[in-house]
Amino acid sequence: MRSWLRPLMSSTGRCAPSGWCSAAWPTATWHRSSPIGRSRTSRSGSAEFATDVESLAERFGNGGMAVIVEHEGRLIGDLMVKVQDAYAQREVAEGAKGTEAEIGWVVDPAHHGQGFATEAIEALFRICFDGLGLRRVIAICFTANEPSWRLMERLGMRREAHHVKDSLHREHGWQDGYVYALLAEEWRAR
Repeated sequence: MRSWLRPLMSSTGRCAPSGWCSAAWPTATWHRSSPIGRSRTSRSGSAEFATDVESLAERFGNGGMAVIVEHEGRLIGDLMVKVQDAYAQREVAEGAKGTEAEIGWVVDPAHHGQGFATEAIEALFRICFDGLGLRRVIAICFTANEPSWRLMERLGMRREAHHVKDSLHREHGWQDGYVYALLAEEWRAR
């Protein structure tokens, strides 16, 4: 119970993600957990952290995928949740709609190593699997981002792919990436 996890709010005070507030958030508000490590949205592993909601709103656009983490009234991290369709053949595509999510995270470097990332992602798994009823969650990171992939492994995620030079880093050019995943039944069996 060290931090709050909540949807990104627009400057009007309304919940920016259209479906998040009404559908999933009542289930998620009891996750009074916390932060994050960093994945797709932060493949750099560098200490680039927005400390205000307006900066996050700019980065996430309409905020439809953003969850923020607060500790003692201060923004210390953000999570990205992008619900998407799983791959399916045309005849069964309807059954794959909105069944998985890609997640990502970033934590203020001043709060690294304190367990906030672990707590926040555990809460995010509860939101994805119990609140949203998803069947699969993935996370992606640069191979050089060892803290993120180690965190994914500690949380029970499985490394499914090593992509070669698939992502462009702002300072280091094309970089390799890892894809991790966790199924709802694997999460519940832990």
